Amino acid sequence: MSLPIRNVAIIAHVDHGKTTLVDALLKQSGIFREGEEIPDCVMDSNTLERERGITILSKNTAVRYEETVINIVDTPGHADFGGEVERVLGMVDGCILIVDANEGPMPQTRFVLKKALEKGLRPIVVVNKIDRPQADPNIAVDKVFDLFVELGADDDQCDFTTLYASGLSGFAKNSLEDQGLDMKPLFQAILNHIPPPAGDPTKTLQLQVTTLDYSEYLGRIIIGRIHNGVIKAGQQAALMKEDGSMVKGKISKLLGFEGLQRVELEESSAGNLVAVAGFADANIGETLTCPNEPQPLPLIKVDEPTLQMTFSVNDSPFAGQEGTYVTSRQIRDRLMRELETNVALRVEESESPDKFGVSGRGELHLGILIETMRREGYEFQVSQPQVIYREVNGQPCEPFEYLVLDIPEQAVGSCIERLGQRKGEMKDMQTGINGRTQLEFVVPARGLIGFRGDFIRISRGEGIMNHSFLEYRPISGDLETRYNGVITSFEEGVATFYALKNAEDRGIFFITPGTKVYKGMIIGESNRPQDVELNVCKTKQLTNHRSATGDELVQLQAPEEMSLERALEYIGPDELVEVTPESIRLRKMKTKKLAKR
Repeated sequence: MSLPIRNVAIIAHVDHGKTTLVDALLKQSGIFREGEEIPDCVMDSNTLERERGITILSKNTAVRYEETVINIVDTPGHADFGGEVERVLGMVDGCILIVDANEGPMPQTRFVLKKALEKGLRPIVVVNKIDRPQADPNIAVDKVFDLFVELGADDDQCDFTTLYASGLSGFAKNSLEDQGLDMKPLFQAILNHIPPPAGDPTKTLQLQVTTLDYSEYLGRIIIGRIHNGVIKAGQQAALMKEDGSMVKGKISKLLGFEGLQRVELEESSAGNLVAVAGFADANIGETLTCPNEPQPLPLIKVDEPTLQMTFSVNDSPFAGQEGTYVTSRQIRDRLMRELETNVALRVEESESPDKFGVSGRGELHLGILIETMRREGYEFQVSQPQVIYREVNGQPCEPFEYLVLDIPEQAVGSCIERLGQRKGEMKDMQTGINGRTQLEFVVPARGLIGFRGDFIRISRGEGIMNHSFLEYRPISGDLETRYNGVITSFEEGVATFYALKNAEDRGIFFITPGTKVYKGMIIGESNRPQDVELNVCKTKQLTNHRSATGDELVQLQAPEEMSLERALEYIGPDELVEVTPESIRLRKMKTKKLAKR
């Protein structure tokens, strides 16, 4: 007889401690051998996830507690990866909402909670990081309750169970007065408050594809939940496609989850989460069922993208020097491959065979794809992100974002002024006892393009900025997001210390001496509204009157570092970001205006 099951998702705002809490559950469940070395953030296996400290891809694990199998799914906290969250919530019967005891609910808390409530789930609320200074768990719980009411939760959902925890210290407790020893109260809450999965093993097989993986040995792997029926290794099955067609095949391998490992199974029944190999053409949302009595499940609905960029073949003077994959066919194949697992992404081919329209949920969503591709050896160029307009009730509309800023008091005036110029509307302002102020805005998504750099300067790097998609509203008119022109290179060559030093009064540079440049390459920001062309390859004329040690103490101002995210936010409509495995360059498009210079 199979063991009782609980399927639960961990949802939260980014950096509120989801992955750390899952680490504590894994370590205390006994799945690791005694003396085994356990890394931090074991669920964040992707290199970019470890570097950035965020979860990008949802992942599942399974632990046993009191003879119950608990399938735990760790989900992304950033709204840009909402496609992952929406799919995963269809696999589970309950969720744990984690909220920081100091920050309380944040924009992505609203986003992930809204998705959970729409699915009819009743969350267990865990107030995390209660052992931190300035933590106020009671206020955090009050704010969570207000958020439940605001999002239209029913009476049952509003009567949520609350626990207080520290994922880092490895404890959870039912009340603040209890002693925090271990994670048993949370394990017990999962058993008591998460319902067992519904599903009938005697009915026709129904398994919905919610995640796709790939193995060199097994090919494409389907991951999903068995809603009804029993699935066996080696059996014949049918994949019901999105267009209603049916593809028959054989289940070549059936895998279950145990800790961080996948274990081979002979069979599994309704309610379990499994991985299946044998269907190379499977896509997200499709149903694996019996070929004799096919019964497809409703397709998974995912929010549409709000931001679009153009990916094109690199045609700069340095094209092909640093990348392995540079042709339009290679870029197209890679983008099409991404569509197989990234459900929130859209790719459209244009009239030009060298250009592709790529739409996503936000700058971070598209930035992660670009960074992944460049690390794989791809070389290409991308345009400025543009919002996707839609027609609602016959009126042209644009996406609006809900923005929360946590800033030092002295930066409040500048932030309000700058967001006002970007058509932002302030909704709330709260001043804390620690000298910081929290501002809430509703702002057009295009008003946030390029804002992060301004925000870092205004808050002197001490501000925290979070935003999530709110809704489509009527277009709010023209707005200007960048106020200074750029400095471009006048010719191809190598930038010299002498030329950069002489031009320091013209603006801020993005490059250092020794950087290779070409005509039209953006090398800095002008301190005037107009664009400026400079010869940064000019060398000093040497004569026998100058001392060899005369320039030793002269130093350049530190250049502004252009990361990929900063570059995507910075460029204007007539500019491009050139992306290679070794470099991030900014450049002007080859427009008529530029050609006349």
